Amino acid sequence: MKSESLASTWRESPTQRLVVNCAVTIGSVLLCLLILPTRLPGMELAGIGPNWLLIWVVAWSVNRTMFQGALAGLVLGLIQDGMTAPAPTHILSLMVVGILTARLRKGRYIQEDFISVALIAFGTAVIAETVMAIQYSFQADRSLVEIWTYHQLIALSSAILSSLWAPVIYFPLNRWWQWIDNLEKE
Repeated sequence: MKSESLASTWRESPTQRLVVNCAVTIGSVLLCLLILPTRLPGMELAGIGPNWLLIWVVAWSVNRTMFQGALAGLVLGLIQDGMTAPAPTHILSLMVVGILTARLRKGRYIQEDFISVALIAFGTAVIAETVMAIQYSFQADRSLVEIWTYHQLIALSSAILSSLWAPVIYFPLNRWWQWIDNLEKE
């Protein structure tokens, strides 16, 4: 009953709906940023944790255009670069993730369920870590053998953990965004 009265209030006030939707979206990004450096038991494999920002970009981009996915990757990449070293940049990898995820959805190659989102997170995590390894290769600070040896460990660990945790971020956000879209269509 409460959700019906809330829905009717928000139907009448699109500004309030927009503000709350933005607050939930930005709040979810902030939550991902806060847990990004956290290493809790069960959230770490070989010293590598899940890529929470990648998971968020996947959750965002599944039902959006390639431009929106790239924009989300750009913004979150800039934020992550601000939290870490700016070289190599996270912008490229997160933009590629946003574009590929939106492209997959646009082509209707996937269905919207936990398994497909987990598979997308797995594949895009490997791609994102490969983009990072390529950038490290151009820096010439380390040998190529060292970079690509560590890349295998980092990519696989990040992909496994990101795919396992992707539904935790995806499900509530997707439900929220669907609910807001349904309110806007009424």
